[in-house]
Amino acid sequence: MSTEIEKKSLEAHVVLCAERYGNLEDKLDRLESKVEKLEGHIIFIKDSLAGSNERSNKQIITIGTSIFVAMLTGIISLLIHLNKI
Repeated sequence: MSTEIEKKSLEAHVVLCAERYGNLEDKLDRLESKVEKLEGHIIFIKDSLAGSNERSNKQIITIGTSIFVAMLTGIISLLIHLNKI
């Protein structure tokens, strides 16, 4: 949302946008870090499943996939929300 000062001053608008984009970049960096951790966990789960029986593997893969989809949905929602700001 624009502030009154942004409506009157292009310089103020540029400064505030730079700050907003900096904050957005920080949030995306934190999100990327969390996704990388999640990827590590998923790889660990996948490797752990290599020795399990087929039925257990399918259940854990389904759970892992569900978690991944939920995280992905959250990321997309966050990006949409941040885009509206």
